[in-house]
Amino acid sequence: LAFASAVAGFMTAVFDRGYRLGIDPDQPLPQLHSRTALLMPTYNEDPRRLLAGLQAIHESVAETGQLQRFDFFVLSDTRREDIAAAEEQAFAELQQTLGPQARLFYRRRADNSGRKAGNIADWVSRFGGGYPQMLILDADSLMTGDTIVRLVAGMEHNADVGLIQTLPMVVGGRTLFSRMQQFGGRVYGPVIARGVAWWHGAESNYWGHNAIIRTVAFAENAGLPALPGRKPFGGHVLSHDFVEAALMRRGGWAAHMVPYLKGSYEEGPPTLTDMMVRDRRWCQGNLQHGKIVGSRGLHWISRMHMLIGIGHYFTAPMWAMLLLIGIAIPLFQGGIDINGVLHLSPNVYWRAQDEIHVVRLFAITMAVLLTPKLLGYVATLLDRDDRRGCGGAARAFVAMLVETVLAALMAPVVMYVQSRGVAEVLAGKDSGWDAQQRDDGKVDWAALARGYGGLSVFGAFMGALAWAVSPALAAWMLPVVAGMVLSIPVVALTSSRGPAVWLRRLGLLDIPEERHPPAILLRAAELRRQAAARTSGP
Repeated sequence: LAFASAVAGFMTAVFDRGYRLGIDPDQPLPQLHSRTALLMPTYNEDPRRLLAGLQAIHESVAETGQLQRFDFFVLSDTRREDIAAAEEQAFAELQQTLGPQARLFYRRRADNSGRKAGNIADWVSRFGGGYPQMLILDADSLMTGDTIVRLVAGMEHNADVGLIQTLPMVVGGRTLFSRMQQFGGRVYGPVIARGVAWWHGAESNYWGHNAIIRTVAFAENAGLPALPGRKPFGGHVLSHDFVEAALMRRGGWAAHMVPYLKGSYEEGPPTLTDMMVRDRRWCQGNLQHGKIVGSRGLHWISRMHMLIGIGHYFTAPMWAMLLLIGIAIPLFQGGIDINGVLHLSPNVYWRAQDEIHVVRLFAITMAVLLTPKLLGYVATLLDRDDRRGCGGAARAFVAMLVETVLAALMAPVVMYVQSRGVAEVLAGKDSGWDAQQRDDGKVDWAALARGYGGLSVFGAFMGALAWAVSPALAAWMLPVVAGMVLSIPVVALTSSRGPAVWLRRLGLLDIPEERHPPAILLRAAELRRQAAARTSGP
């Protein structure tokens, strides 16, 4: 599906530069006629860092000359009293900095039921009637005033649209892992996103942030009751954004993605471990959709969104089982008659050794996996600013190779962790909800050994078993086995800043927003440095 979306996105990016909903970033900034609320939910986040980002957004909106059309809300679900006290102090300081004309509001819920979804729903029920639309931000979100104004104008000029989702670019990476993520998102992401927007049409998905929502559409359709049964399948919906978009679409409201509209940013997790902690919550949330996907009246594309999310996590244990079966079949052929026990065995179909078909299957598989990357690279080359921002054609190609090799080594680790997550959900273990890691990850070798030591031992066992069966089989499985055996050093390497700094000096894994940072990124970085200095000062 990613392959098909990338092909469609490449064709759209190269041959069809049309803009949806009248949102044209090359046209003069439109004049707004309605009021918009910018909502920034927070949960146990660093308040000074959070509000530094909000100040940068506020200043960028002010530069458009239409600040009077916007109100800014910090919606706190923080449970720790020390962080809550720091939030109130930092918010008071921000109010004083921006002056009495700034329309800033802070509210902390006494009961954080429903978590982020419940926080926004509570705001809608209390204050939503005063705002035709609301812009949802995350704690690490940054959006330019230009982009925000164009999104609001898109809502004003399209009365049937309930949601417009931007494509946030990952920025600010300082570890090797986070720089890999932002390079991949910047080079491959726009092509795939254009393809996704093409086939989604007016039934696009919602990612929970950096999107604008028509308040009445949300209020009338997107209420989320707790799912029946016990956790992890019951209770509040963790991946609520997919469901909210589906419910608004069921209510007759269109949902669009505008991947061509720049000026939307977020930060990625600094390490693979941090990403997998967040991914565990997404795993549980997506598997919860099994209770929702059959709901009456949903659009078939909305059902597709949920089924793809569920399938994404089941592919990990399916791949693991495929590896085990791949080793088991030669063992069965060596004298164990499994057909005498199981008459419907894969061995019946895979008994014959057909090297030509195996090579063809391998070639097709590699083409499906790598074509989205190649199309993203070609699309980058065709845009002069993007090409230069990635260091030129040669450096971008080398960076693509580096990213692909490291991603391939980490793929077995992701398979292992996601398989474990699926097993935990099916066994009834709840993921919980922790604050996300925003800063650079630190390499803790003891934690890495606890987290990935078992995978390393299992990989070595798989490699030895494959070698005992056939050296050719061991060579075939080497990329997967190497990723397992080397999981601890690979995760440690990608969690470090040193390799990232070295590649940065070589001009590798660069993105345009890093070589020529937009004003809002520079301002947010400056404000966050000042906030960090005040926090660590005497």
